[in-house]
Amino acid sequence: MEPRHCVGVKEINCTASETMINIPQGLFQELKKIAEERGSSVEELVIDALTRQLDPDVRVKVYVELHEKYLKEAEELYKRGDLAQAGEKYWGAVTALLNAIAEKRGWEHYSHRDYAEIVERLSEEVGEPLGRLFASCERLHSDFYHNFLTRLNFDAHGEDSLRLVEILRGLLS
Repeated sequence: MEPRHCVGVKEINCTASETMINIPQGLFQELKKIAEERGSSVEELVIDALTRQLDPDVRVKVYVELHEKYLKEAEELYKRGDLAQAGEKYWGAVTALLNAIAEKRGWEHYSHRDYAEIVERLSEEVGEPLGRLFASCERLHSDFYHNFLTRLNFDAHGEDSLRLVEILRGLLS
């Protein structure tokens, strides 16, 4: 299959389980601005807007599926050496889990600040400073825009992100 351009992704193979939609370039640029302010991808922004119409249990399921998709894409991109894209997918995997947890608990989860507050609340709950792990995820997210991480530092932040994923999955259960 030829690589196709997906919303919010430079280049990745789209699978049969995904549906492509075409939106006008001007609308995409506006959505991109909003997504960047929020600390998310255009794909996450659109999914959030659409899932608000769904039952909360279905929204949680959608966020978990999105998390799994991003985690798989991160691994594929890392193997190809595209660290900036891989880091953004790790960020997406973590924020999708934060969205799922917040959705289950009735917490706000629509901005980067909301994510930070969720992490603070969960840190208190588990008695562990999850903010340090979340900061590594933020570093990967920042690298997507500025491409400054070496593989050595990317790997360290990636390990922290995967550790946070483990903890968040446990909280979601």
